[in-house]
Amino acid sequence: MKLTAIIVDDEPLGRERLRTLLATEADIELLAECANGPAALAAIQARMPDILFLDVQMPEMNGFAVLRALPQPPAVVIFVTAFDEHAVNAFEVHALDYLLKPFKPSRLRQALERARTQLAKQDRDDDPTARLLAMLDARMKPADAESAPPAHVTRFAVRDRDRTRFVKVTDIDWIEASGNYVVIHAGKENFVLRETLAAVEAQVSSKEFFRMNRSALARLDRVKEVEPAFNDEHVVVLATGVRIPLTRGVRELQERLKFA
Repeated sequence: MKLTAIIVDDEPLGRERLRTLLATEADIELLAECANGPAALAAIQARMPDILFLDVQMPEMNGFAVLRALPQPPAVVIFVTAFDEHAVNAFEVHALDYLLKPFKPSRLRQALERARTQLAKQDRDDDPTARLLAMLDARMKPADAESAPPAHVTRFAVRDRDRTRFVKVTDIDWIEASGNYVVIHAGKENFVLRETLAAVEAQVSSKEFFRMNRSALARLDRVKEVEPAFNDEHVVVLATGVRIPLTRGVRELQERLKFA
């Protein structure tokens, strides 16, 4: 029996690698490749594959947003992700599979075997994708929504040459925007993350980080002092010696520092 698939990944090399590996699987027919969330929505609803290979981290519309926007998700969703092991464990608990970048061909074959088994059962009453989305909604909307704090990431997964490293949020000094990427400054190390600064800001606690200007987000507990500059402007000096222009009100920063 032929199984159909769609690949969703904003990285051309990622799509190419998956396409090449799937070409060796005689029972897999690739229907489409999509480079972003909106294109994925259109392709999935038009052709409804058996298997969806879905990148989690994509600009503007991530993989979770794609699933939530679908009236009915495909039978099998295999996440392609660089998330840390906590997220990976959540996928496993909810009977979904994942490919942790960079993955080996043997790991893809294992994921496909699980997909074939699940599709053979045709048990849609126990929909793992729906259960994952329910779990995500529960984390985003706690029972006591007015008093419960929102969930924030504790680590960022970043590519470092041929490996994936996990940078603790508590180790970050500041984050610098660079187009659709950010540069994470942690001590003497710098890491590039394929996210916008706005997307990263939404994932960290506003009690710990402060937007200094359009291009910089810094940990409040790293702020050493605030110096006056020209034209009533100010410069924030971090404990590392880095100087960041402050375009927001200095009083707002001072108030936030009282509780950092």
